[in-house]
Amino acid sequence: MESKYLKEECGFSSLTVTEEASRCLLCHDAPCSKACPAGTNPDKFIRSVRFRNYKGAAETVRLNNALGAICARVCPTEKYCQKACSRTGIDRPIDIGRIQRFVTDFEEAAKMDIWEKAKANGKSVGIVGSGPSALQAAASLAMMGYAVEVYEKEKVLGGMLRYIPEYRLPNHIVDTEIKRIEGLGVKFHTGVEVGKKVSMDELKAKHDAVLLAPGYSYGKMLPMFEGNKNVIKAVDFLRDVKAAGGKYAVPTNVLVVGGGDVAMDVVTTLKLLDVANVTDVVYEEFKEFRASKKELEGAQKLGATIVDGYVPVACEGKKVTFKHRVINAEVAVEAGLIILAVGQYPEVKGLGIDLVKGEVDEGKPYATKDPKVWVCGDIAHSKFDKTVVGGVRTGKEVALYIDMALGGK
Repeated sequence: MESKYLKEECGFSSLTVTEEASRCLLCHDAPCSKACPAGTNPDKFIRSVRFRNYKGAAETVRLNNALGAICARVCPTEKYCQKACSRTGIDRPIDIGRIQRFVTDFEEAAKMDIWEKAKANGKSVGIVGSGPSALQAAASLAMMGYAVEVYEKEKVLGGMLRYIPEYRLPNHIVDTEIKRIEGLGVKFHTGVEVGKKVSMDELKAKHDAVLLAPGYSYGKMLPMFEGNKNVIKAVDFLRDVKAAGGKYAVPTNVLVVGGGDVAMDVVTTLKLLDVANVTDVVYEEFKEFRASKKELEGAQKLGATIVDGYVPVACEGKKVTFKHRVINAEVAVEAGLIILAVGQYPEVKGLGIDLVKGEVDEGKPYATKDPKVWVCGDIAHSKFDKTVVGGVRTGKEVALYIDMALGGK
């Protein structure tokens, strides 16, 4: 029997996707497209699907979003395109995410090759990191004619995409998207940590521009949990479970601390691994919850216990004590494993940049004090959430800025 962790939610069939697309009001002003950070143009690909032009729909998605198949699965559409959908005022928004997934699945099954490799312009860009923003920037720059090389410190490409659970984002989807980008002539180097194995000076000497996209790949640790062998970080847990294909031994009683989307991924993963007792204690009350409503409801449906409004105040071995932020109440939870999902941070040592509250903000978008060095993704100052779709947006934009700086049109 297939592991529940490995089983992706069913998508639309050719019949049901047409039915869903037919609900579209064909708005002239297309509020869904205006609300998409990546500019994937959902109004255009939905129209194509409505008239069964799946090839045209795939071209729209792929030409606007290098990670179209990934965003179709993990984008918080309820915050963006579906929130803006005019249909919301009638009954419910169009399920744009699943329509996009059908389109990109069709693209893969039909072995479509939409991108055209641009004529080389004689200039090169080195990219540090291989997360969503870096991959989008690599694709955009390659299609402008740049020779692009990506330097990834890990042995596998994808950055935080490799931390998203398999049931939400199968590894083969990530692999396929990267293979498409590689087909544009982008060269990928793994196991190369810039600042150690190769220096920034070397990269700047080799390339006309260097783009930094290290990502928020390290989990934070609260002081009271330091050195506790019963405590692990959420990002490490998610990475290891995915790498192991869901074959991961976990105690029957697990405590999760944190309430964002990463915490919900951890909680849901634990339940899909058949962990009997999963308790998530969250700083925010439900009215101010940061996690996606869909992810929260999914975790609760699987039987996870979510306790809101509590702050950890003490930890002794396997026992953690919490106090409520508002009312006079205290809760103590003892578990075989404690997983911290209290935020992430980037590692930029050796990259020659300074961060303020985790970001580079030099006034000029994506710029640094060094005119040859640019930034994108999580460390770039942006109004968008630190999500995959937000990364795609910054990757597209920084490619344009780099092109302008290097004399492009």
